[in-house]
Amino acid sequence: MVPLVLGSGIFIITYGLIASERIHKTLAALAGGLLMVLLGILTQEAAFAHIDFNVIFLLAGMMILASIIRKTGVFGWLAIRAARLSRGEPYRILVVLSVITAVASAFLDNVTTVVLVGPITLFLAAGLGISPVPFLIAEILASNIGGAATLIGDPPNILIGSAANLDFVAFLSNMTPIAVLCLLAFLIAARWLFRGLLEVDPALRDALLSLDERAMITDPALLRKSLVVLGLTLLGFLVHGSLGYEPATIALTGAIVLMLVAREDPHEVLREVEWPTLFFFVGLFMLVGGVIEIGLIEVLADSVLAITGGAVAPTALLLLWLSALLSGIVDNIPYTATMIPVVQRLTAASPNPALWWALAMGTDFGGNATLIGASANVILASLAEREGHPISFWEFLKYGLLVTTGSMLLATGYLWLRYLM
Repeated sequence: MVPLVLGSGIFIITYGLIASERIHKTLAALAGGLLMVLLGILTQEAAFAHIDFNVIFLLAGMMILASIIRKTGVFGWLAIRAARLSRGEPYRILVVLSVITAVASAFLDNVTTVVLVGPITLFLAAGLGISPVPFLIAEILASNIGGAATLIGDPPNILIGSAANLDFVAFLSNMTPIAVLCLLAFLIAARWLFRGLLEVDPALRDALLSLDERAMITDPALLRKSLVVLGLTLLGFLVHGSLGYEPATIALTGAIVLMLVAREDPHEVLREVEWPTLFFFVGLFMLVGGVIEIGLIEVLADSVLAITGGAVAPTALLLLWLSALLSGIVDNIPYTATMIPVVQRLTAASPNPALWWALAMGTDFGGNATLIGASANVILASLAEREGHPISFWEFLKYGLLVTTGSMLLATGYLWLRYLM
């Protein structure tokens, strides 16, 4: 009982500090994770075992690639092309960037996508003289919605697919319809959600549209090398399962190869890595590891699911909403890993796949609820902070909760009509 109370207290206090922003979220997460070790809730070995280094090194590799590619000026080129496609109208730009983010997130993964889309967004917003925050928030939300569509789009899907023997086609046929529906609903709602924040000076818009995008490319030779390496890296993400490699290995390989062929100074490149973001994840994984070790998540899940008496329909609906709630609090990757044995136990006596899809929809869409609900959220928020446009926990929450609630209502109807009737 003492570890349960102590661990729960550490988690609640740490989460409160992150939400209140009284201290930087990286310091709060690291302090909370270390307290789990110092107070004996976790051994150091167990704490380190809970750190998902596949996530850490995937992020590091993609940050290195993005920092080198940025030197070529291609992000400016893409930004001007996107502006012309949208005729410089901010809402249309938001829709174009959100659709690109969602589609790319489905076929790469949402973490990789936001690392590449973020710099384009910042360039566009600077050119239009408006805050990039609405665009970045929209891209976070779109990345998690789009990532839900396929097996490789969001890390929780990979975990679920492996545990339930669900392949790429199964996710495509079962998750893509609801992801598309949620994305369309979000894009329609975005005009209302961000009303008053998408106004631009016509003179600045005309100035941006008049730019020659070809002049943005400052190093054509480096661009050619970067595009080849990036293309091979993205191809590696698509086939990494058949190759037997984790995404982190692919990302780090691409980063090292580009550093070698571009003759980059490692000291200069590594200075561009978002180290506070990586250490935030280290602390968060340790913190959530403590919550897992004391059995808090499983106790909550089993207690709530016991109410249903094992009936498939109420259990699936409860699992759907419970997953969305808890994924927004503890990050959807460790939550999914914890819940998989619970779902396996519940599905042992029933062939109905509703529980697996309930878990997938809840964790994927629930990641949009808070700023720390999914890896993509933290990445873009850190990028915005670094460029002088911080996104507060509460600012994101007012958008994330609305979009998550809307997505979950649509998911509830979809789950009921397709699997439970």
